[in-house]
Amino acid sequence: MLDKIFLGFLIFVPITIVAHFFGLSPMLVFFLSALAIVPLAKFIGEATDEIATHVGPALGGLLSATFGNATELIIGIFAIKAGLIEVVKASITGSIIGNLLLVLGMSMFFGGLKFKKQEFNRTASMAGASTLLLAVIALVIPAIFLQTAPAIGGRIIEELSVVVAVFMIIIYMASLFFSLRTHKHLYVEEIGELEAKWSKTKSLVILIITTLAVAWMSEILVGSIEPVVKSFGWTELFIGVVFVAVIGNAAEHLSAITMAVKNRMGLALQVSIGSATQIVMFAAPVLVLVSLFFSHQMSLVFNIFELIAIILSVIIANAVVEDGESNWFEGLQLITAYTIIAVAFFFHP
Repeated sequence: MLDKIFLGFLIFVPITIVAHFFGLSPMLVFFLSALAIVPLAKFIGEATDEIATHVGPALGGLLSATFGNATELIIGIFAIKAGLIEVVKASITGSIIGNLLLVLGMSMFFGGLKFKKQEFNRTASMAGASTLLLAVIALVIPAIFLQTAPAIGGRIIEELSVVVAVFMIIIYMASLFFSLRTHKHLYVEEIGELEAKWSKTKSLVILIITTLAVAWMSEILVGSIEPVVKSFGWTELFIGVVFVAVIGNAAEHLSAITMAVKNRMGLALQVSIGSATQIVMFAAPVLVLVSLFFSHQMSLVFNIFELIAIILSVIIANAVVEDGESNWFEGLQLITAYTIIAVAFFFHP
């Protein structure tokens, strides 16, 4: 059923192209391109998973790290090119809190409505959660450095961001080695043996086509952000945290909820917490390094409001998964926390 819905959403790709070509309202183009990206992101993820089943877990894990957040990376690169650095940072913030609060919360809520209690591997979940705590340290240090040494030039902050970004990528690769090699027994029970539905050639073709299509839609989306800001009065912060973040992760959101309803909460946690970890430990550092090739360089200095939102999201997510089980009430708490933060970002100047 969901596959048919996503296939139907592909109609927004040509509609967006036509709307952009004929110069229709930027607001209309913004929402059309957002709807077009949703199914494309889903097929990028599916094609990546299919290729992973062909090449084995080690290389498959590396591919998942590279293409698992391809949509966010592509949107981020075009936004950096356009000088919308704050939108990029906001989308990173939104992806982290969205995965940890909204996706995890909805998974626990809908799964809990069907099952009184759902259990998962506590060790595997806490390993991912502890990586997120390290990510918080990596994000907080540049901001604190800037606050405590305001006289230091921006060049030093940029260099610090590059160094931190490199170490974050190294730690993320180490976490892949942990989950795919040395401690893969913690994850095999949830993932099981997957069989490929597509051939390797079909998977590669779909991956290439959808990635190129996402790049095109992302360029159109980013180009319409500033007119939307002027028309609706929304801030770039709110657009990045809510709209851009939700667009890039919509397919993963539905996937996690579906897994939870099937009583595979461990896999739902891997999707939600794993995606948040990929964003902060891989996608964000990569965007910092990629920005070196553009006129506008991105640092890892987030504003205090974004940092507090990320820190609180990581803390409550850690608290929820610590006991190795979940229920609908814990899910409702996470959803409520996300709603409060999202509303606050809407009113934030």
